[in-house]
Amino acid sequence: MSVTHDHTAGCACGIDVHAHVIPHDLPRYVGNRLPPDWPSMAPAHACHRHVIIQGSVYRTVSERAWSASRRIEDMDPMGLAVQAISPMPELLSYWMEPQAASQLLRYMNEQIANMAALSGGRLVGMGAVPLQDLDLALAELAHVADRLGFKAIEVGSNVNGKAIGSPAFAPFFAACAEKGVSVFVHALKPAGADRLVGPDKLLPALAYPTDVGLAAASVLTSNLIGRHPALKMAFSHGGGTLASLLPRLEQARQVFPALADAMRESPSAQARRLFYDTLVFDAPTLRHLIDRFGASQLMIGTDYPFAFHDARPVDNIAAAVADADTRAQLVTHNAARFLGL
Repeated sequence: MSVTHDHTAGCACGIDVHAHVIPHDLPRYVGNRLPPDWPSMAPAHACHRHVIIQGSVYRTVSERAWSASRRIEDMDPMGLAVQAISPMPELLSYWMEPQAASQLLRYMNEQIANMAALSGGRLVGMGAVPLQDLDLALAELAHVADRLGFKAIEVGSNVNGKAIGSPAFAPFFAACAEKGVSVFVHALKPAGADRLVGPDKLLPALAYPTDVGLAAASVLTSNLIGRHPALKMAFSHGGGTLASLLPRLEQARQVFPALADAMRESPSAQARRLFYDTLVFDAPTLRHLIDRFGASQLMIGTDYPFAFHDARPVDNIAAAVADADTRAQLVTHNAARFLGL
């Protein structure tokens, strides 16, 4: 796939790596006993449906969540040529019994493939796997890569409380590197939710970036990216707190011999081989991330179609970045490299 581009704000040339899908319907469970956490969809008001999880409305979504044509209508005003679509993170279902999660995620991956097929190249699939079971995860990775042709998958920032840098997941990420499948890490069931004071909407505002930062740090402290230099990993929400954690991690590595032994390469050098989305809602913060991680490692992320999304990603990058070549990297080229377009 080729992507046209120009270097100016207002172009429809952007590639969005952070956008989610919820199907119009979710499948019936195939088995003897319906899992209590099996999700379903129910009618809401016009063009909207409720996502039902454990008997309660988790979220109400519009047709933008499942309609390829409706989504594409929104992409041009956003300056987007291509959008990589992945499941709503709460559908990753790591807390489910593995066979049930495998069944649900196979359906999700097929739905994403169908949306991409209907889009005329405007949408590309980003799959999901049941990471709570390594064998099932490897099997689904083979399906999405070899059968569906996806070039990327979405994983949560932790799997039932275990950071993605844990050695338990190393064989899976080795397989991703071998297959050339990029990994997009999204916040999920974050640590620290019990410390928030205020409405539940503080969770995505405050706890998501914290968990993403810890997830990215676990990749550095476990030397995952060093062991697999071909592995392409990206982190949502600008890498969360990682940019602020890096100087402390660097200093700690110099002070504590055990950390120097554990991290064979500077954490800052490792961090500049990871990718990050631009979803930080602030021009000075975005410029700081470019300085910290490098202009070659940042790419558009919108969190479309949810309310807490960036509706003007290309314009916001243009407002933060004066250099046209750097803008082109963030708007188009880095994501094209990450997604193998």
